[in-house]
Amino acid sequence: MSATDVRLQERCFNWAELSSAEQTQLLQRPTQRVSSELNATVASIITAVRTEGDAAVVRYTQQFDCADLTELRYPRERIEAQLAKLDARTKSAIDTAYSTIQKFHAAQQPQNICLETAPGIECQLRYTPMSAVGLYIPGGTAVLPSTALMLGVPAQLAGCPRVVLVSPPNQQGELAPALLYAAQKCGITEIYRCGGAQAIAALAYGTETIGKVNKIFGPGNSFVTAAKQAVSQDPAGAAIDMPAGPSELMVIADADANPAYVAADLLSQAEHGADSQVVLLTDSAAQLTAVQQQLELQLAQLSRASTAAQALSNSALIQVRDLAESVAISQAYAPEHLSVQTADAEQLAEQLTNAGSLFIGAFTPESGGDYATGTNHVLPTYGFADTVSSLGLLDFFRRYTSQKATREGLVGLADAIVALAEAEGLDAHARAVTVRLQESNS
Repeated sequence: MSATDVRLQERCFNWAELSSAEQTQLLQRPTQRVSSELNATVASIITAVRTEGDAAVVRYTQQFDCADLTELRYPRERIEAQLAKLDARTKSAIDTAYSTIQKFHAAQQPQNICLETAPGIECQLRYTPMSAVGLYIPGGTAVLPSTALMLGVPAQLAGCPRVVLVSPPNQQGELAPALLYAAQKCGITEIYRCGGAQAIAALAYGTETIGKVNKIFGPGNSFVTAAKQAVSQDPAGAAIDMPAGPSELMVIADADANPAYVAADLLSQAEHGADSQVVLLTDSAAQLTAVQQQLELQLAQLSRASTAAQALSNSALIQVRDLAESVAISQAYAPEHLSVQTADAEQLAEQLTNAGSLFIGAFTPESGGDYATGTNHVLPTYGFADTVSSLGLLDFFRRYTSQKATREGLVGLADAIVALAEAEGLDAHARAVTVRLQESNS
């Protein structure tokens, strides 16, 4: 019996047999890598970038990514050379994903509102695109053209005047052809080769080469996450898209679900990282056993089996009394991804509102949403799905209001405005109304 087998057996539970405290502990997310040492390191990197500008960003990029890199902006001719290497199959896949993502997000275009709230009083709600956005695309061992699409397509549709893409280069100072092609599809031409906290600092505060942006989007490692949180709390920094944490998937399955499908979905999320978490909720003991067996079989075939196995040690296969109990658990857990593989999946999904994104039915794998169904894969994690929305087109807009009053309109509201101002003891507020009416009467 392998160590992986033991871990899986140890991660099987019956919800009814657990105390309230044990239930809470079971669904506790893996501890994020946040420490005073990490935060201190990130703070020092941010300070260096703010003080030294390009020199600091180049120095950190040479230290962590490419020792020979001296120029942050990716030259157009090198981008073209990389694009020429892209194979037709990958190019076609990106074209397909771009099409579905573009179609879904185009339907989210906001509409300005203009209405008369009282006679002579006109109020408007208006939307304007963020003037400058920074898109962070992680590097390392993975190439993520899908994330470039998920961020680039809504930025393009919103009409953001300036869209900046940053990503750590490989040891040769290059970015992947697939990533660059995705950027090209989204009309992104301002591309810089840098990553980590130093890239976030450069976007938030600006350097000689990289202009400051208003809002930063995209996932990253613990240093990137800490840097995003730090700059978002600084009035001189930049806004960010959402809180970030390890990836997670919850699957609700009944006795009729295909255990091979369920296991494949769980593993597709587990392979993201050792701190990922996957959870199965099923009302069938036989289903739980079958999924456990499938996990063991499929895990052995994965190239990232070690990573997935570590994630499974943070995970749980849980037998519940019935599907109603699974709904209650899911609503409390608020998963990033929620797969519903039951006979009445569509009806059950109507009750499941606390999730970043739902995957309904046996033929809707979670990886579909990661790449090409059209929904956005940038989602709230770590339980934030009960208060934070999935990324969408509106995140690339800022909304503001306006109002306009005629003299007659102000007369009509004068009593209400003055009475409220006096009730709050704000005489100048009241005078701002009365002085206008007195002057216009003279």
